[in-house]
Amino acid sequence: MSAKKVLVLFGAVTLGVSVLAGCGEGGDGGGSAGSGEKGPFAGKSADEIAAAAVKATRDAESVHITGTGKQQGQEMKLDFSVDNKDNCTGTLTGPEAEADVVQVGQAVYLRADKAFWENILKAQGAASDGAVDKLAGKWVKSDADEAGTEGMCDKQAVVAALDSDKSERKGMKKGKETEVNGESALTLTKKAENGEEFTLYVATEGEPYILKAVNKGGENPGETTLTDYNKKVDAEEPPADEVVDPKQVQG
Repeated sequence: MSAKKVLVLFGAVTLGVSVLAGCGEGGDGGGSAGSGEKGPFAGKSADEIAAAAVKATRDAESVHITGTGKQQGQEMKLDFSVDNKDNCTGTLTGPEAEADVVQVGQAVYLRADKAFWENILKAQGAASDGAVDKLAGKWVKSDADEAGTEGMCDKQAVVAALDSDKSERKGMKKGKETEVNGESALTLTKKAENGEEFTLYVATEGEPYILKAVNKGGENPGETTLTDYNKKVDAEEPPADEVVDPKQVQG
């Protein structure tokens, strides 16, 4: 099993995408452009602002993503820095388990604790055969023949969830202006028919980056914060003597 497949099993992709993808769910009405408004969004509807936010976030060179959410009733957290050049570094935290992730180009490395590997092998129905002790605290590298950058280490994959279907990005409503980590932000809100409520916070100064996305209600509530846009991601391959053969995971 590769490190990337392990990431998917751990739920990293689902956590990041489900929170942000809330902005693409069907809404209950579009926010109209207000008259007499001032600022960078004057004369623009909520849907137009959301579209601009998606584009700006997609075009950014890099971003730091932190998030909390639930998957199948389990609390999960992520803390990642990713860029458009396949560099990534971060940490995933689940129920009594934690894993560090580094990606440099097409090479992905995963270092996790004993509880993490026990959960993964159990989910795969594989016997550990002592593999857990060999893997815990070590870096596991992706299979060399794996292509692509799927997962949380693919910045564009996360942002793409916001814009997979433009027809779904309708029905936002303008809310009040507020602050997110000291930055001025406009809130865009929407309620879905199933009772879920989505709130998007868009920067009002500089580029209209997405600063925060909150999903309340529904099966996968969560919150994602995006900061440090366009900052360098320092990702380095771990020392060779700390890397183990991923085939040991198969048990």
